[in-house]
Amino acid sequence: MKKLLLTFLTIWLSCFALNAQTQERPFALGLWGGLTQYNGDLGNGFYDMSQTQFGHVGLNAAWYVNPHFDFVINGTYGNIGYTENQFKSFHGEQLQLNFHFNLNLLNSDKHKVIPYLLGGIGVADYPKKYQIVDGFDFFAAFGGGVRVKLSDRINLHLQESFAYSDHDNRDGEARNSNDAFLMHSVGITYSFSVGKDTDKDGVKDKRDNCPNTPLGVIVNENGCPLDRDGDGIADYLDACPDVKGTIAMKGCPDRDNDLVVDSLDKCPDFAGLVALMGCPDKDGDGVTDAIDKCPDVFGTKELNGCPVVDTDTDGILDTEDACPAEKGLVATKGCPDKDADGIADKDDKCPDVFGIAMYQGCPDNNNEINPTTSIPVGEYQNIQFETGKDQLTSGSKRILNTVAKLMKENVDYHTAIEGHTDNIGSQAMNNILSQLRAEIVKYYLINKGIDGSRLSTKGFGDKNPIAPNKTPQGRAKNRRVEFKVTK
Repeated sequence: MKKLLLTFLTIWLSCFALNAQTQERPFALGLWGGLTQYNGDLGNGFYDMSQTQFGHVGLNAAWYVNPHFDFVINGTYGNIGYTENQFKSFHGEQLQLNFHFNLNLLNSDKHKVIPYLLGGIGVADYPKKYQIVDGFDFFAAFGGGVRVKLSDRINLHLQESFAYSDHDNRDGEARNSNDAFLMHSVGITYSFSVGKDTDKDGVKDKRDNCPNTPLGVIVNENGCPLDRDGDGIADYLDACPDVKGTIAMKGCPDRDNDLVVDSLDKCPDFAGLVALMGCPDKDGDGVTDAIDKCPDVFGTKELNGCPVVDTDTDGILDTEDACPAEKGLVATKGCPDKDADGIADKDDKCPDVFGIAMYQGCPDNNNEINPTTSIPVGEYQNIQFETGKDQLTSGSKRILNTVAKLMKENVDYHTAIEGHTDNIGSQAMNNILSQLRAEIVKYYLINKGIDGSRLSTKGFGDKNPIAPNKTPQGRAKNRRVEFKVTK
């Protein structure tokens, strides 16, 4: 029997030496100690601390199989015994060798406290000594424990293992059940071949396909960073880790390959420009093809992508010009007004003589002006200014000269001069600017010989537009001075 045990020990040490030489898997060697309790025909001593306690000591070797399995060989020597009464008791030695697997309930590469279950087989020898029947038994072993990593190499074990023998007479009785033993053990193991883990990702270099992974990055079983969407870009570098994407877009999808990610691309199925949120612009005028009324010709945003056309070069686009072939004024919608009375020549029955609207451009032969209307110098917007300035346009000076002439001819007329602006700039500044423009007109008329007591001024800022401020033409109409006449 002792030769058989010696054979088992030889095999054990040979396995230990073989693994140490190849270093293919980490292994550990440990020292164990604890108490052994009996359960059999004489009684149940499991967890019975009133019985005499018998100790054991031993050695074990463990091999890492994978993060959830270890193979363990354990050898112990100790005493066993039990006292039923003063007539029935036994006491003897036990030499034991067992082989079992530990099932780690947590990943042993990633956790420091690892509960485990164990199961295996073993052999035990009971040298004839004291009151025990000598013999050699096989037994099944199972149990569980907890392993605590104190460092990379040192582990503390707390373990409970049950051994059920194939014999029933080691206690001198063969009646009801085979003999069984419970071992309460504590052990310290030392890892001789922990294995190098350069990037500290929990995967040893020998199995790590990505040994230089940045610290803290979650890796797979091969030590490479996770890539959930399988696009070849690791999750920690992937801006869209759950959707396949491209390297150029840092892992986000870009169906039309225009360098605008689909989530921000307003035209995800058509290659476009980054500046236009991924929409195409064939003529490059900054207006996307979808809303460009002239998609093949360079145009302006104000004209929805169509080009600026001003045939008569009077500063008024053909689309706004009532007389696109003749130079004209903003006040007359692009049409000429030779007598500067604010009535386009095409509508003026007296185009060479200053007149009033109520007489279709002809003068008032009775020399009277309706006190409820404006001085007949145009329809509200003839007196105009440069954007953001108090400078009169040359056309406006011609009109004011005519106004001065009319007021000299009608000395009992008083005129309220009302200044207006477009909406460019703050409201406070526009209020100041409109008042200043009204004052400029007043002093212009005073310089032309009109008594200042007949003139009053008021600025309205941008409160009373007569045209939309969305276009240059509309804003030009709003930069104006109006006259209100009373007797």
